[in-house]
Amino acid sequence: MEDSYKDRTSLMKGAKDIAREVKKQTVKKVNQAVDRAQDEYTQRSYSRFQDEEDDDDYYPAGETYNGEANDDEGSSEATEGHDEDDEIYEGEYQGIPSMNQAKDSIVSVGQPKGDEYKDRQELESERRADEEELAQQYELIIQECGHGRFQWALFFVLGMALMADGVEVFVVGFVLPSAETDLCIPNSGSGWLGSIVYLGMMVGAFFWGGLADKVGRKQSLLICMSVNGFFAFLSSFVQGYGFFLFCRLLSGFGIGGAIPTVFSYFAEVLAREKRGEHLSWLCMFWMIGGIYASAMAWAIIPHYGWSFSMGSAYQFHSWRVFVIVCALPCVSSVVALTFMPESPRFLLEVGKHDEAWMILKLIHDTNMRARGQPEKVFTVNKIKTPKQIDELIEIESDTGTWYRRCFVRIRTELYGIWLTFMRCFNYPVRDNTIKLTIVWFTLSFGYYGLSVWFPDVIKHLQSDEYALLTRNVQRDKYANFSINFTMENQIHTGMEYDNGRFIGVKFKSVTFKDSVFKSCTFEDVTSLNTYFKNCTFIDTVFDNTDFEPYKFIDSEFKNCSFFHNKTGCQITFDDDYSAYWIYFVNFLGTLAVLPGNIVSALLMDRIGRLTMLGGSMVLSGISCFFLWFGTSESMMIGMLCLYNGLTISAWNSLDVVTVELYPTDRRHRVLPCCPGWS
Repeated sequence: MEDSYKDRTSLMKGAKDIAREVKKQTVKKVNQAVDRAQDEYTQRSYSRFQDEEDDDDYYPAGETYNGEANDDEGSSEATEGHDEDDEIYEGEYQGIPSMNQAKDSIVSVGQPKGDEYKDRQELESERRADEEELAQQYELIIQECGHGRFQWALFFVLGMALMADGVEVFVVGFVLPSAETDLCIPNSGSGWLGSIVYLGMMVGAFFWGGLADKVGRKQSLLICMSVNGFFAFLSSFVQGYGFFLFCRLLSGFGIGGAIPTVFSYFAEVLAREKRGEHLSWLCMFWMIGGIYASAMAWAIIPHYGWSFSMGSAYQFHSWRVFVIVCALPCVSSVVALTFMPESPRFLLEVGKHDEAWMILKLIHDTNMRARGQPEKVFTVNKIKTPKQIDELIEIESDTGTWYRRCFVRIRTELYGIWLTFMRCFNYPVRDNTIKLTIVWFTLSFGYYGLSVWFPDVIKHLQSDEYALLTRNVQRDKYANFSINFTMENQIHTGMEYDNGRFIGVKFKSVTFKDSVFKSCTFEDVTSLNTYFKNCTFIDTVFDNTDFEPYKFIDSEFKNCSFFHNKTGCQITFDDDYSAYWIYFVNFLGTLAVLPGNIVSALLMDRIGRLTMLGGSMVLSGISCFFLWFGTSESMMIGMLCLYNGLTISAWNSLDVVTVELYPTDRRHRVLPCCPGWS
């Protein structure tokens, strides 16, 4: 009984193996026949096309070929060269089918339609499905690649770019007091110098974010940082106020692409469980940029001896040296970026599968070698790539001129960037876009507004203290005198100076009101915040002075002479220690960000992004409210440090939330909104 059961089992097993092998061989032969038939079909089509061309060339116009068809030529070639086993096709060649016939035949056999028969909505729906599948697969691939040497190298390279952004923000506030004096900027025009960089950052973030989806994260970041470095360096040499504003505008336009591109670039090589923590650590470079700018301003700007001049028309003061030094992080980031690869996630989005696979393999091998596991193999062979939707661009290549073609290309690219931006306001991300825009605007308005405003606040508080020490001199007369010392914090009202000599005098915060200068001489005189209001000058000589016309307010000149007058505003920090104090205060305010950065990096993944964002904004808003009651320098400094330390956690969590809420092709559209709107 047992033997018969074993025999039946062996027989059934053998039968199944035979059936499996027959099925395998049948499928193989069918596939071979299909491939052979397709090749022969293509060959016959080409031969028929060639024969028709030969017939048209051989027979004159108006004549037709009326001969009978050769039976051999009309017979099917489908079975030519086939053996008996492969002879499964028969029938004669019917010619190339028309488009409608092909379409009907495809639909009739139940096969899916080709892309040429689908509208854009269907293609976009398929692309979204592919992107969702890619997102899941890509997360698994990044986890297999691990977190190690490659991510840390990219961390420091992108950190330099983020550091350059922080430097650019603080440069404006540090340069503003000195540039106002050096460039003769009136009080009504000083506001432009504080806001022009942010205007450029707003426009630049919109433009570079769109370009990053067209040419790649690396290329976009390289170009925008190069633009920033070039115009920041150029702005340190220009003399005119208008040209200086133009250079700072383009410098801000370049740096505007740093924040959206840096965070997207780094997030695309991080696994989700590592993303919150390491993006928060990356934000520390922005703080380091602020510390660097504060330290350089404190060490460079107050040193008037660092400046030089070429005649009276070209002045290169210490604040210009500071601007050059602040461009160094940008230059360093450009050099380092040239050695880093493109984002593999971006390459997959645009259909460049092989390039993305090579970079992912590079990430895997780099991390494995650093761990001491070089033998570990990258097991991924095929990665899902989203369906590519072609965009046709009509360009007059034959009849149009070169500038016309360039204009069409630029217009098309800008229109594509605009369409991508508008996708952020489509379902299902529209609500997120509106909410995040409000949060970005309010946070930027408070933080950047205080950064620009605070140096002037310290300056005005010090001016108020100087006003208490100002000595008022009224209704007095001086004759036949000579002065060669520094006059500071004085107001002279209704004075008469007769035959007086002001030789090598330094006027600091001195005002003359309703005074008369008769037969006086001003020689080698420098002035700072010095004005003559409603004064009269009779037979007076000005030799090698820096008295510009704007310093004489409603004044009258009778038989006066000006010799070797210094053009341009003169700036000096000799014996002026208030500048040291301003930059030191900003250094402390920037350094106060460090504890907030550490706390946000350690707690980001534990308490959640939104909890940290809401708590940080509430606490920083309360601390900002108490700035209203600040009446002394020490109180203002303490409240500023507290505000900076609390608000940095909101910045870090907002960066992470924005990156994670949007897909790869849209996260550049919302991150850009942050810097410029303040």
